[in-house]
Amino acid sequence: MVTKTPVGSMLLSILIPVYNEYAFVRNSILAILEAPLPENVEREIVVVDDGSTDGTREVLAELEASHPEIRLIQHTTNQGKGAAIRTAIESMQGDIAIFQDADLEYDPGDYTRVIRPILEGRADVVYGSRFAYSEERRVLFYHHMLGNLFLTHLSNMFTGLNLTDMESCYKAFRASLLKSIPIRSNGFGIEPEITAKIAKRDCIVYEVPITYRGRSYDEGKKITWKDGVVAFFVILKYWLLDDCYEERYGHEVLVAMSKTRRFSRWIADLTQPHLGRRVLELGSGIGNMSRHLCGARRFIASDIDPVYLNLLQNQFAGRDNVEVVKLDVTSSEDFTALQGQEI
Repeated sequence: MVTKTPVGSMLLSILIPVYNEYAFVRNSILAILEAPLPENVEREIVVVDDGSTDGTREVLAELEASHPEIRLIQHTTNQGKGAAIRTAIESMQGDIAIFQDADLEYDPGDYTRVIRPILEGRADVVYGSRFAYSEERRVLFYHHMLGNLFLTHLSNMFTGLNLTDMESCYKAFRASLLKSIPIRSNGFGIEPEITAKIAKRDCIVYEVPITYRGRSYDEGKKITWKDGVVAFFVILKYWLLDDCYEERYGHEVLVAMSKTRRFSRWIADLTQPHLGRRVLELGSGIGNMSRHLCGARRFIASDIDPVYLNLLQNQFAGRDNVEVVKLDVTSSEDFTALQGQEI
């Protein structure tokens, strides 16, 4: 299962890309500062000003000076939402991260609802859906909604997920997972890109209803039909590409091998006659062989990479005969922790 976040030493990183939001940004940040959080959960607010020229930068500097929870990072030129989020991820220090726009469309009062499945150890990622049942939503832009639903359904077709709102701003992640996902899109393409990558990573994804107060273009809404066209091609691109891990030794080979299940099954069939009822696998990686060998009465899958360990925990959740452990063959401490167990 996914790792439960230890309540008591919990930090929520709120990642905010900002570009020319002078009219809204002060009230937005103040609402984020005042939003209720679960007990013993603290917040840090990582704001990336993405080259604003309308006075937003000065407002943000003033807020940073008066609120220690805020950390402001500045781009000299406008690069796009994806680039700003990427910068914020590099700087964040929390256990859980959530994306937040700098306008007032999304209600920070929903934070507890969105992060709860991660806190309780049930999810790696949680999407806040504007189209799932919620108590209220602003009625606006039917054709914009159709565009969102079309892109969501298209994304679902290629990822195998059954989301109702892929384009939602509110996406929460275990921070260690988010840091391990390469983000290439500089603009709004970040939404379908990251969705495709968490699907290929076999993350456990939940969706919860959220409150939504959409704003009009006269009020400063920036996303347009052109961004929808970009999203369409991003969905196709990351369906074809397996660019879902930051560079780490052997990951490309492991991903390639995951597609050769018949070969892995053949290797397992050759190996199994020589195995007992209790098996310890060293260096399980992403589970290419583990899935074929886990029928042993007791099976321990091990690795040293926390990304792979979490993936293995998700893959074997609910199996009483399977345990996933960190095991470095050069560490006597790791082997000592296994002493006394029935291997």
